[in-house]
Amino acid sequence: MPAPASAHAAGLHAPAHGCALFAGCPDIIGTPFSYAREEEVYGEGEEAEFVYRVIEGAVRTHKVLSDGRRQITGFHLPGDLFGFEQGLAHRHTAEALAETKVLIFRRRQVERAAARSAEVACRLWDLATNDLRLAQDLTLLLGRRSALERVAAFLMEVDERLGGTGTFALPMTRRDIADHLGLTIETVSRTLSQLEEDGALVRGGGRQVGLRRGRLRRMVED
Repeated sequence: MPAPASAHAAGLHAPAHGCALFAGCPDIIGTPFSYAREEEVYGEGEEAEFVYRVIEGAVRTHKVLSDGRRQITGFHLPGDLFGFEQGLAHRHTAEALAETKVLIFRRRQVERAAARSAEVACRLWDLATNDLRLAQDLTLLLGRRSALERVAAFLMEVDERLGGTGTFALPMTRRDIADHLGLTIETVSRTLSQLEEDGALVRGGGRQVGLRRGRLRRMVED
C-alpha cells in the first residue's frame, strides 16, 4: 500500500497536535494524507498494515461479486475509523468518494496501544460494535424492506452520522446507493423522486438534500 510512503515522501509528516487517534492518547500519531475522487486507498487482498481515520470527505468499501456486480459494504464518513481487519489482509477494496483527507496509523502501533491501555481497547471495541450494528442494520434492510423503506432508512442513517441536522450533501452517488442497498440506479432515482413528491425529501443543487425526518420515519416504521 503505497500511500503512507508517498505521504512521507511529500513531506506530510504528522504534527504532534491534532493527529492522535483518540483524545487522551497522544502516543498514537497518524500521518495526514489526501486522496483524489475515485482514488483507491487499498485493494482487496492487500496487506492490512495500516488503519485509517476520515478527516474530510468520504470513503466507500466494496467487493466485486463472482458475476461482476459490485456490492458496497460500507461508507466511511468524517470521524470514522476503517481498514482494521480481523485477518492480515484487506477483505474489501476502499476508494475515496470525493477529495478526501485521512490520518493513517500503523496497525501494529494501534494494537500495542490497545494492549497497554484499557481506554484505547474500549474505544476500539466501541468502533467494532458500531460497525457490527451497521452491518446488521444493512442485513435487515436488504432482507425485509421495500425499496422505499431502504432508501428512507439509508437517508436517515447518513443524516445521523453527519450530525443529524436534516440538511446535508450526499457524499455518494445514486449508483453507490444502489450498489449498497441491492437496488438498481433506476429504482433509486424513482424512489428519491417519490420521496420528494410525498414531501419527505427536498433536493437542492448538486447532491444537497433536506429531510422531513418524521415522514421518513413513518415510512420505515409503518
